[in-house]
Amino acid sequence: MKYKLLLSRADYTCRISLLFNGSMNQGEYEALMSDTTKRIDRHINWTEDEDHSPAVSFLVEVLSDPAYPLYAKGYLNRAAHKLTYVLIHRAEGRIYSLDLGKDHRNPDGALIGEKHKHRWSEQTGVKEAYVPEDITAAMHHPADVWEQFCAEANLIHDGNMNSPPSEQLDMML
Repeated sequence: MKYKLLLSRADYTCRISLLFNGSMNQGEYEALMSDTTKRIDRHINWTEDEDHSPAVSFLVEVLSDPAYPLYAKGYLNRAAHKLTYVLIHRAEGRIYSLDLGKDHRNPDGALIGEKHKHRWSEQTGVKEAYVPEDITAAMHHPADVWEQFCAEANLIHDGNMNSPPSEQLDMML
């Protein structure tokens, strides 16, 4: 019984460190990303930008058994034809994201295309990007792209992603 208690304390200490310390290590990041209890248990609704820009967005809490302080954010810009989905850790900021419609240049100068993902690392944060093979849906199908984003992030969305306002999609076609 003592052995179980010690494991629980160590596990608890690791979770508290990750929740509040803001200095995640690579092992903690990998554990977070491989955690299959991450979930969103509500519908996602796109909302118009309060500054009346051509963008719509959403921000929803991500629940998990370890209670990671996570949010998922989506951003769709009508005029620029850009779609972004981001997993945000309250202490670390952006830790995982997908960008469609905008180029990225890695710190080594390599130009990554208009479709790329960022994965957090201890060495570079989210400055490095790579071209994902798992994203095959087109930008003008944001729900399909979201489904593919969630699959690699081990994120379960138990709800619907409602379509952006119709004029948003008309401009992207």
